[in-house]
Amino acid sequence: MAPRNVPSDHHRLEAKEERINTQLEETLAFVQKILGESDDFIIRRLCMFGNQPAVVMYFPDLIDKQYMNDHILKPLMATSSQDYDIAVKRSMKEFLLDDTLYACEGRTETQVHEIIQAIVEGNTVLLVDGVADAFVFSTRHVDKRSITQPETEQVIRGAREGFIEMLGTNLALLRYRLPTPDLKVKTIRIGRITKSKVALCYIDGIVNPALVEEVFRRLSLIDIDGVLDVGYLEQFIEDNHLSPFPQIQNTERPDKAVANLLEGRVVLLVDGSPFALILPTVFSQFYQTIEDYSERYLLVSFIRLARLVALIFSLIFPSLYVALISFNPELIPTEFAVAVAGGRAGVPFPSVIEVLIMEISMEVLREATLRLPQQVGGALSIVGVLVVGQAAVAAGFISPITVVIIALTTIGSFATPAYNAALALRLLRFPLVILSGIFGLYGVMIGLILIANHMLSLKSFGIPYMSPVVPGNFQGMKDTLVRLPLWFMPKRPALLQPPNATRLGEETKKNINNVPINTLDPSKARNPRRHENDGTFSPDYSHSSGDHTD
Repeated sequence: MAPRNVPSDHHRLEAKEERINTQLEETLAFVQKILGESDDFIIRRLCMFGNQPAVVMYFPDLIDKQYMNDHILKPLMATSSQDYDIAVKRSMKEFLLDDTLYACEGRTETQVHEIIQAIVEGNTVLLVDGVADAFVFSTRHVDKRSITQPETEQVIRGAREGFIEMLGTNLALLRYRLPTPDLKVKTIRIGRITKSKVALCYIDGIVNPALVEEVFRRLSLIDIDGVLDVGYLEQFIEDNHLSPFPQIQNTERPDKAVANLLEGRVVLLVDGSPFALILPTVFSQFYQTIEDYSERYLLVSFIRLARLVALIFSLIFPSLYVALISFNPELIPTEFAVAVAGGRAGVPFPSVIEVLIMEISMEVLREATLRLPQQVGGALSIVGVLVVGQAAVAAGFISPITVVIIALTTIGSFATPAYNAALALRLLRFPLVILSGIFGLYGVMIGLILIANHMLSLKSFGIPYMSPVVPGNFQGMKDTLVRLPLWFMPKRPALLQPPNATRLGEETKKNINNVPINTLDPSKARNPRRHENDGTFSPDYSHSSGDHTD
């Protein structure tokens, strides 16, 4: 059964062929046939110019009633017969839009399916007897949550506002940070039923026009009944649908979206989703944060390297442990090997089964903690890690060293800023552990070679996934493993092929190396002299410079 306030396929085909009739009742009957079954559909009849019939149609829960009363109904009902003479001499359309109604956003439509779509989107439609045009006014007003700090991308130093579900508010957040006419927004509706509004944002003159055309082409090929989140689009437009690695980045932060726009990327927003898609994307972006560019480069470079080590650590540590314990214990120092053997005494499972059991248990615990209410989730994580883990060790099912290994691996996965990238590494841990349990260190190397080969084969809108490392680009590698100073990166990423590649002015590059002026030089400060007559003090500059004399 079709949704009640959305036309069925049969009625939709009829509406596409139907034009607005000058006879008000005929057009109204056709609209009622499509929308009249909905109890919340309102048809408000009124008279203009004293005796001119007209109707206003809307869904009351989707509009601003006060706005409609003050700017549409009140001016229409205040018209008189003298106004009718003026309207007859002029065009009725021009008279209503230009001289009568106060609504700031108004347009006319001649197709019935257009006014039906406008009504279900929250607009108000005015039909006037004898006029072959319908007047559509933007009166949409839906309750929305306030702009708050993003929960998935929290930073210590940075903006404290994130996207919300309303597309208009999200676009306003972008334009607030980019007050330039070069910021362009193209919209397209996707979804046969939902007709979700998708906004494609880019900066003209910086983005490669071919990239914009390709993104728009892929979006136009999507034919689905509904788009409820921006993740729907991600699955349709990515290059490799079978890869565990995400090829498109998502974010809740407007400042991060703006930073990527300034580099020459494209940002996608969907009405109803608080996330934005950033494309194209390379792997190095998933362990970088917007905070990396707010702090000084030496500290940030150290933190970024630590983040990358944690990322690799979370991928290979369990499989490396299994390989060393099961196949190559001679590589472990003797004292450590004795401690491990003592801890594993009495454990009935081989190390590979033991690690797999702990990994699966940790994934179940993580998912349970994520889905539970916030007040209960913290308590469950503590109980799960401490009580259950300690009980398993005491019962002899799990060795203490395995608990330590899995705990360190889980902590390392939390250090990855991007959730979807961390999820891919969590998935790949399982085949690596199985390979290491079968082939030892050879299995670990085979698995890593396959993963590296797969990552090298990936592309995001034609850009190699491992850029700028492979293929190598010196300018791009300034902001990959470490972040060099901002003044040392005068060019935008070459992999995006931006028409305007320069982002740092020549004067800035020249002046950054000048010796700073010592305005408050301590050598110029002297003890003040005291005046014996009035007891006041005055600075003593007699020794601060050779040019001063007593």
